[in-house]
Amino acid sequence: MSTATPAADNIAREGKHVFLFRGRESHPRSLVKAISWRTLGSIDTFVLGMIFTADVKTAGSIAGTEVVTKILLYYFHERLWALVPWGHAKLPDGPTLTSAPTGS
Repeated sequence: MSTATPAADNIAREGKHVFLFRGRESHPRSLVKAISWRTLGSIDTFVLGMIFTADVKTAGSIAGTEVVTKILLYYFHERLWALVPWGHAKLPDGPTLTSAPTGS
């Protein structure tokens, strides 16, 4: 029995291949995680900017400037950490998104 999601099982059965990083996480998933994390981080940066400068324009400039660089830094940080096997549970044997489909 596969531990993959139904959608992943369908992709594997249909022979579609999604580029996965070491079979654990797709690039779009890492990108969405980076954007959601950065949104939270930008709100925090804006609030801290307001506390330290008491100026909305300056706080907004600080928060706005760091958005793009921090998204890119987080994305590549995630991709590098995906290479590190430490702390990953061993994946059970079974079909994966990168497995070749079996005959029906």
